[in-house]
Parts: sequence; C-alpha cells; structure tokens
Amino acid sequence: MKIGVDLGGTNIRVGLIDGNSVVVKNTAPCPSDRAAEDVLECIGDLIASSLRPDVKGIGIGVPSSVDVEKGIVYDVFNIPSWKEVHLKDYLEDRFGTPAFVNNDANCFALGEARFGSCRGCRNVVGITLGTGVGMGIIINGQLYNGVNASAGEMSGIPYLDSDYEHYTSSTFFTRCHGITGKEAAMLAADGDSKALEIWNEFGKHLGKLVSAVLLAYAPDAIVFGGSIAAAFPFFEKNMMKTLGEVYPYKSTLRKTRICASAGGDAAILGASALVECLS
Repeated sequence: MKIGVDLGGTNIRVGLIDGNSVVVKNTAPCPSDRAAEDVLECIGDLIASSLRPDVKGIGIGVPSSVDVEKGIVYDVFNIPSWKEVHLKDYLEDRFGTPAFVNNDANCFALGEARFGSCRGCRNVVGITLGTGVGMGIIINGQLYNGVNASAGEMSGIPYLDSDYEHYTSSTFFTRCHGITGKEAAMLAADGDSKALEIWNEFGKHLGKLVSAVLLAYAPDAIVFGGSIAAAFPFFEKNMMKTLGEVYPYKSTLRKTRICASAGGDAAILGASALVECLS
C-alpha cells in the first residue's frame, strides 16, 4: 500500500493506493490563505484519515519547484505562505514512513505514463491546463526532473505580448474575453458561436505551444490534464489544424499520440509512484 497526494491551491486530494488502483480517496479544501503550518496540518490530517499500517511510503505532488532530494518546496503560487516548506521532513516526522515530494505536473505525467492514457509509451509529455500551465516529462520510462523539478516548464517562453501561459491557461479566458473557462465550455456545449470561436482561438495558441514541445522532445505521446482538458473536444480540431501548419515534421506528427486524460486520478497515482521512483 502507498499514499498519493495531489496538493492544489483549491483542494487537497489523498488516495490510498493498492497496486494500480485508488481504493480510498479523501478530499478537503486547501486553507491556502492561512499560515504555512495550517496547510501542513490539513495535509497531515487528511493523510492520517487514509493511512493503514501496511503503507510503505507517501508521495506528494505540489504546484511549485521542489528540491526533490531534500523534499523542500519553494514559492507555491496558489499558497502564498509556502515560501520554503520542508515537506518531506514534516511528513516523515509525523508518520514515520518515507515521503517523497515532486512537482504536480510531473506526477500527472508519471501517472498517465504508468497507469493512464499513455500506458506503454516510453516517452511522454503531460501538460496540465488550469489556473496555470504545468508540464512533466517522461524519458525512456523515467521521470525527468531537472534542477528543482523545474524541467519542461515551457509555458514561460515569451509569446505575443506575454508568454504561452497567458494564452493557454484560464487567464486567456478572463484576460482576453472576460469569461471563465468553465463558462466558455458551458456556452460551447449549448452551441454558442462566440464561445466556440473562443475555443478555436485557444486551440490555435495551444497548437503553437505543442509545436514547441514536439520540437524539443518529440515524445511518443502528449496528454492533457487539468480543468481545461475537459473541454478537449472544443479546442482539439483547431489545435491540430495549427500544428499541421506550424510544425515542420509531418511524419513525426503522424506518429505522436495527442489526447486528453481519460481519468481524474493520474496525479494521485503518479504521486504514489514516487515511492518506487525515488526510493
């Protein structure tokens, strides 16, 4: 048995993992506006409610840079009080079991490669689309971290008047169109022509980011997760159209699987897999 934790600025999700399955899952709101110790205690209490005597390790994904070896978390964007948190030490001291910490997008990519939509693929890029844009990289079946688990954050590349993240995250909808992604998806589902055009524009920007990803990594598969990925049918067509126009290697594109995540537990499962990957 293992514990997998997906920490977000809105919710904390904890899963008890048996083999490849989440057998117990608990969720609680993240007290992201409170002191660092309050957030730690909330995570610890949620883990305690899922813990069993035969749990051999805890893995946790966090939306920030991480010193993977020491388990230190730095500057969590959605949790302002988390400037430098020794998360590994806290978990091991509290529970007396090995704990492993990594970036949340890395955990998502690892979960999809080992248990999800990209199972069997050796080289995978996982892209999470939500409040921000995260990216995790699997090379030859292994998670590639880089320094402080920061490899692959290509959404920070300058693009137009800002960077890719501003045009491929929820910021695109609010900043450029005065609407949330959720509202745009609901309107598009009802056939609203303006909303559908917004999604076409989103797909165009995302297609250009995916082209950069393909040029850098040429993976077997690219998989999207996060809240915006649920709207994949609304932006897939124009994303692929843009890719066909800007990406120069058509034979490579034909061999690359590009899809949305099929399930909601990839980040938890990927976090739990850190127990084997890093131990």
